[in-house]
Amino acid sequence: MTPPHRSRTRLTFHGPLSEARADRLVRRLAGNAPATVLDIGCGWGELMLRVLAAAPQATGTGIDLDGEDLARGRRAAEARGLADRVRFLEESATGTAHGPAALVLCVGASQALSGELPAALAELRRLVSDHGRVLLGEGFWQRTPTPAELSRMWPDAAATDHPDLAGLVDLAVDAGFRPEWTETASLDEWEEFESAYLADTEVWLAGHPGHPLVEETRQRADRHRAAWHTYRGVLGLAYLTLVPVAR
Repeated sequence: MTPPHRSRTRLTFHGPLSEARADRLVRRLAGNAPATVLDIGCGWGELMLRVLAAAPQATGTGIDLDGEDLARGRRAAEARGLADRVRFLEESATGTAHGPAALVLCVGASQALSGELPAALAELRRLVSDHGRVLLGEGFWQRTPTPAELSRMWPDAAATDHPDLAGLVDLAVDAGFRPEWTETASLDEWEEFESAYLADTEVWLAGHPGHPLVEETRQRADRHRAAWHTYRGVLGLAYLTLVPVAR
């Protein structure tokens, strides 16, 4: 048996998002009766599929580079009777022509549009239709991390990687949006996500101590867990429902 690097069977959403918050987001976003939904960096598109189920007039397009995640999304769409209303496309979102859409989802995926957040926000403004909505899920610092903390996060982590929450909202306003709703992931949501992210791998490691790939897999899991324990309570995730300013 090979290590379950990518199974992620314990994850419903690829991010710190509870069922209760997802339900509220879907009700709010579907309540605007979007005709088209564009999901940037969609993964398996769970949130998009829920919006489509709640907005029967809508069609959806999910864009991602991960073929396995996209296949999972297609299977889920088929199982829910949504396959005729959604496309999962394996392609880059940079400069995408799949817009404008009435609802754009970009949850933990602004880097798919640009490595710089202001440029990514400008792209989101281009991709959303007038009177539409953008749901942006974006990281922010709950407090400025120390140099020691940064050294234990991701490679080349820097304090400039994220703004604080006020700075994030200000960047969205500068890009031509007004914040209709601002909310942030709770510690419970983070713990649920990070535990589920590693759970399959940890169980595999416990049951396969003699496997030739165990050391490589263990190191990868230990690095991820150490990073999470470092940014726990330091890195936040904001869910911003953004309204484009009329042009």
